[in-house]
Amino acid sequence: MSEQPTPHSAIDSVLGVLEIEQDPASPDVFAGRSLPQPNGRVFGGQVLAQSLLAAGRTVEDGRLPHSLHGYFLRAGDVREPITFAVERLRDGRSFSARRTHALQGGAPILSMITSFQEDQPGIDYADEMPADVPEPEHVTSALDLLSGIDHPVAKFWTQEAAFDVRHVGGSIYLGAAPSHQGQQMVWFRSRGPLPDDQLLHRALLAYACDQVMLEPILRRSGQSWVTPGLSIASLDHAMWWHRDVRVDDWLLYVQSSPSAQGGRGLGAARVFTRQGVLVASVAQEGMVRLPA
Repeated sequence: MSEQPTPHSAIDSVLGVLEIEQDPASPDVFAGRSLPQPNGRVFGGQVLAQSLLAAGRTVEDGRLPHSLHGYFLRAGDVREPITFAVERLRDGRSFSARRTHALQGGAPILSMITSFQEDQPGIDYADEMPADVPEPEHVTSALDLLSGIDHPVAKFWTQEAAFDVRHVGGSIYLGAAPSHQGQQMVWFRSRGPLPDDQLLHRALLAYACDQVMLEPILRRSGQSWVTPGLSIASLDHAMWWHRDVRVDDWLLYVQSSPSAQGGRGLGAARVFTRQGVLVASVAQEGMVRLPA
């Protein structure tokens, strides 16, 4: 069951909202819409991906994003359109820099700077993937874990999930982990094939990141997604793409959380292909609050 796309094809729904429209009168302004969410707020990964694609539309061919740094400033409303205004900061011989503001009602919900680079030769090395990680086929899918639960949120994520997510050693969807460690490993891939477009794959990697980046904070503190009164939200997001990536092949998140305090926690991740190639590094700080 977990290997089959949903009848309406959840990944196609994501691809649909990533098709932002350029303003004919302003070539650096784009319009987008949002996927529905149970809480009515725009999913952070969605607006990250849309902002990245808007920036990429203003960069010459052959330059791909290698890093982004963004701040989530306000909660977005899924019922309202989003305007993406791109500022061309620099176009050098090898690098281009863009600032993107995602706006609703004239106010920014995300502000992000992205750097693009031409493909160039240079020093080449990378950390290795951890050894003895079970293959994704031997790890329980979140789709299977949540499919039998009669709850609106569980039904939403099994019916609308664009990615098959598999936690090595068990998830924290339904309760806290037995041991309070800030490390976790997660396999994921899209629930269907995708076009051969490297900018799109990098944008979809940013989209998928926001689903799990703060989980090590919950895991280390002995909490879970069903902790009563939990309030959690992404504050900022930093990402570095090291090599080309395909999100319709299995990827492994190797995650940690080095610190939490003051109602905030930091999540970090390295992303590997199934063959052990390091393709990206990610960091995200989030607001994590519990009842007093």
